[in-house]
Parts: sequence; C-alpha cells; structure tokens
Amino acid sequence: MTAPSDLVPPSATRLASPDLLRSVFRRHAAGVAVITARGEGGPVGFTATSLTSVSAEPPLVSFGIGTAGSSWPAISRTDHIGVHILGEHQEELAATFARSGADRFGAATSWREGPERVPVLDDVPAWLVCRVVGRVPAGDHRIVIAEVVHGDPTGAGRPLVYHQGRFNGLRD
Repeated sequence: MTAPSDLVPPSATRLASPDLLRSVFRRHAAGVAVITARGEGGPVGFTATSLTSVSAEPPLVSFGIGTAGSSWPAISRTDHIGVHILGEHQEELAATFARSGADRFGAATSWREGPERVPVLDDVPAWLVCRVVGRVPAGDHRIVIAEVVHGDPTGAGRPLVYHQGRFNGLRD
C-alpha cells in the first residue's frame, strides 16, 4: 500500500510561506465581490474574493480584510457594510476596487446611498447590506462576520470569477 507522503514527489513540496499560499489559491476559482462602507471622509470599498455564506439562520456572511488596507479603518469602526456580487461585465470595476490608490467612487463608478446609508453599487447582479456582528483577528487580516439586513438578488448578469491572477467570466 502506498503511503500518502509517497503520492507527492519530494521535489514538488514546499515549506509553508505567503508565496506558497498565494500559488495554491491562484488555482482556486473564487467569486468576486466588492465590500463597501461609509467612512469618515466618504465611501470606502475594496474587492474581495473571500466572501462566504456562513449561516442561513440567522443570515450571516463573512469576508477577510487586510489590516494594512486603506478600507480597514472604516470597516473596523462601521456598523453596516455593503456586499456586491459582481458580474462578468464588471472586470474594470473589480480592478478599480482592487487597485491601491484608485479613485474607487469617482465618476466611473455608479453608486447611490442605500439602506443604513451604505454605498450601494449600481448594475450588480446582487447586493446585500449587512450589520457587522464580529471582527475576528486572523494574522494580518480580520475576518468580518455580518448579518444580512437588506438586499436585492434581481440584477442581471453572469458572475465574475477570479482565477490564476485574472478576472474571468464563466464559460459554458
């Protein structure tokens, strides 16, 4: 019988590191979301591929955010956040919210003030407004847990995914 350690060639194994984690997760396709909040100086937001449905009763979601990111100060203090599921037609929007120093809520971004005064992006396939119920330390990130309080799942478009370092649409 072959031992599990014999199945992976020794030359392919690497010690744990940030680069190893990134390399492995480049192979993991993930949905793309933009998280928004109201900050002291105006709206803030960032692209997230870590969005997860946590519970149906009560309806909870979670996502990770780096504590060195420009949106973290607002997310660390806010009571409510917006979660936007992006469509394959929104690659540029995803890139804008992922780019450091970008004018994320400039003229190219169509948005409005939604429930709980949360910035809600227009033309997304679905969005939620959630009440933050927890922020859990996790290395250089925080895992934010939030309860859904409002939402709209009726927007048009197929989902945008992130894979191999690029935004992509789904193939039929």
